[in-house]
Amino acid sequence: MALLSVANLVFSFGDRHLLDGVNLTVSAGEHVGLVGRNGCGKSTLLKLIAGLESNKPDAGQVQLARGSTAGYLRQDHHFEPGKTLREEAGSAFAELAELHRKLDETAHQMGEADGEAMDRLLKRYERLEHEMQAAGGYAVDHKIDETLHGLGLDDAVFKVKCGDLSGGQKGRLALAKLLLSEPDILLLDEPTNHLDIAGREWLEGFLRSYTGGVILISHDRWLLDRVVSKIYELEAGQMVEFPGNYEKFRQLRAERIEDQRRAFEKQQTKIKHEQSFIDRYRAGQRSKQAQGREKRLERYIRDESLAPPVELDTMKLSLEPKVRSGDQVVVSEGLAVAYETRTLFDGFTLTIKRGDRIGVIGPNGAGKSTLIRVLLGEQDPTAGQSKLGAQVDVGWYRQTHEHLDMGQSIVEYLRKFVPSGTEQEARDLAGAFLFSGNDSEKPLASLSGGERSRAVLAGLMTCGHNLLVLDEPTNHLDIPSAERLEEALRRYNAAQKKFSTTGAGGGEGTLILITHDRMLLEHLVDQLLIFDGAGHVQHFLGTYSEYLEQAQAGSVLVDANAAANDKKPNQGQQRQDTKPPKRQEKAKKAQPASSGGKAKRKAKKNNAFGGLAVEQLEAKIEALEAKVAEVEQQLADPDTYRDHAKFSELQRSHEKLKAELEPLETEWASRA
Repeated sequence: MALLSVANLVFSFGDRHLLDGVNLTVSAGEHVGLVGRNGCGKSTLLKLIAGLESNKPDAGQVQLARGSTAGYLRQDHHFEPGKTLREEAGSAFAELAELHRKLDETAHQMGEADGEAMDRLLKRYERLEHEMQAAGGYAVDHKIDETLHGLGLDDAVFKVKCGDLSGGQKGRLALAKLLLSEPDILLLDEPTNHLDIAGREWLEGFLRSYTGGVILISHDRWLLDRVVSKIYELEAGQMVEFPGNYEKFRQLRAERIEDQRRAFEKQQTKIKHEQSFIDRYRAGQRSKQAQGREKRLERYIRDESLAPPVELDTMKLSLEPKVRSGDQVVVSEGLAVAYETRTLFDGFTLTIKRGDRIGVIGPNGAGKSTLIRVLLGEQDPTAGQSKLGAQVDVGWYRQTHEHLDMGQSIVEYLRKFVPSGTEQEARDLAGAFLFSGNDSEKPLASLSGGERSRAVLAGLMTCGHNLLVLDEPTNHLDIPSAERLEEALRRYNAAQKKFSTTGAGGGEGTLILITHDRMLLEHLVDQLLIFDGAGHVQHFLGTYSEYLEQAQAGSVLVDANAAANDKKPNQGQQRQDTKPPKRQEKAKKAQPASSGGKAKRKAKKNNAFGGLAVEQLEAKIEALEAKVAEVEQQLADPDTYRDHAKFSELQRSHEKLKAELEPLETEWASRA
């Protein structure tokens, strides 16, 4: 049964048809992706579905199944400034909060009632408690905390007033409230914008198990690949449907465009052949035949002419080092950065060699950018030293654009990067990055995040740096532009046969990539620096997917210091075999068959109760159940309601015990 139906939807801005006969259906439990270039109308479509767009559609209709609800992730967040973050998250359960209030009020009245009044209040209390349990009951607090923690909001910010939250915290709070409300269909517009990798992984797991419908707009290709089973592409105002995940979509879309290209070329050949005959015999004995064929050709072009296949415009990006760096690009030893109350990292030692492809991952605020500044000599460490190698030329794409002169136009900004320094060459460069005509005259301050990112990448491209440091380069890029950047970086890192120190040839570039874009990591890097947010940095030799496999199996990851030239790790830190990935794979294959069971047992120990035997789990469950029964017995005593303070304390105890019991029962059930 269709949960949502969009039929022949038309929506215009002035003379432009943003949506021109859009059709879309989502069934119950179906998760679909919505893709298309920036500005094509994806967000407008979601707002129209949610009923939030101030303008109504020009034509067509949106229908939700009777009794169904749609929840839209708004980009403008309206929270009560005086509420705490935790209170605002709890407002997703407004109905349940009202039941709690009524339950407390009833309990208070029971403390002063007797006889028939007490009987009526007892019945009302039982009914309210039944309704409360049906709405989530005492498990709601655990659910709220789990969702907030999953999205990277820890207990330290629970009591912060909404008016004092950062933009990123507000974005995550808005997402948490929407997920907690559990609408029949989720309308998610870039839900990963403020999430680090851990948050994205949690969201991925949540969506995969979500029983309602989902429409997901996202530039996160990894998320799309693992969450959706169908993709709709909005193209020139119309919708094209593709079955499968994102990788399948890429394959099917390429095949579709190739089929369209062949059909178009075949038709053009036929038209040219017919036109040639008409031109040749327009005058002479066969002129009547030529005139007849000309009329048929006109009708054919009018009624059956095919348009050329639509290709998305993407920036023309080519990154090539002009000068070859020395073999050692960065040499650092014993680096530490510490503040009064916090250590970002300590005893960090790393040597980066020419051609290395290093990904840097970890929670927001863990110190990733700080480490890079120290490695490049832009910030003094608390301890240790770092040095750049010979002929290293650093190009740094920064996550924020505070270093830019926002008053400059795009052309003015790019003139300092082009070799000739001429305005025309700067305009040509701007055009290659999709700034055509008057767009190149726009001041940097007026640009969107994606436009400003393209301008900075345009300047970076022309400089020929042999060490590129990219800090969240795909944050504001649409998917085609992100894939174009990925291709350019892959070529940038490829080893070249010829080198020149005079700038005449290319060289293998060195890449340091700080990103939450898991697909970009998977396709570009072969080693990782992993920040845990608690002052530790680990160095893993392998791809992102290999890291995930070992992390899920409970393997110990190598410490950054142990990986550098086989140096001895610092005290209190663990060390792992630092063989290259292929040697690690051979070592895995050489292990006895029973090693899989060991890995599973080790993985179980990673969760809160995995190290407990089944008997120990059962004992804990029985003990908690006994405590729950004892509290419920006291709650059933009418005398309890006459002591409001005691009643409230018992309620809190009951809620806490239930929250402790739930994960234990889940673990026990998983072993059954």
